[in-house]
Amino acid sequence: QVQLVESGGGLVQAGGSLRLSCAASGSILRINAMGWYRQAPGKQRELVATITSDGRTTSVDSVKGRFTISRDNAKNTVYLQMNAVKPEDTAIYYCNANVVTIQTMRPMDYWGQGTQVTVSS
Repeated sequence: QVQLVESGGGLVQAGGSLRLSCAASGSILRINAMGWYRQAPGKQRELVATITSDGRTTSVDSVKGRFTISRDNAKNTVYLQMNAVKPEDTAIYYCNANVVTIQTMRPMDYWGQGTQVTVSS
């Protein structure tokens, strides 16, 4: 019913920048919140940043001042601007959205397939 497609991942040098995008499509009535998670090898998936429909944001301390989450409500798209990246940022990044669909009229969580971000030192 809802598909999330991430783009923008790849290889980048330490100190560089990368911009991730995630577009939601399907029978969407509204999106309450969207966010980015990441999972490094051998580690649990962790929350990176979230943003609600009214613009409230959260982020993990390790990315504050470097990463910025934003969204375009008209396009059902969330972005993660990654600046001054570090090798420890290397992970698979997953998009998440809390969506109310036309069919169910209830909020549900959906996940993208993930996109690899690799930061070289």
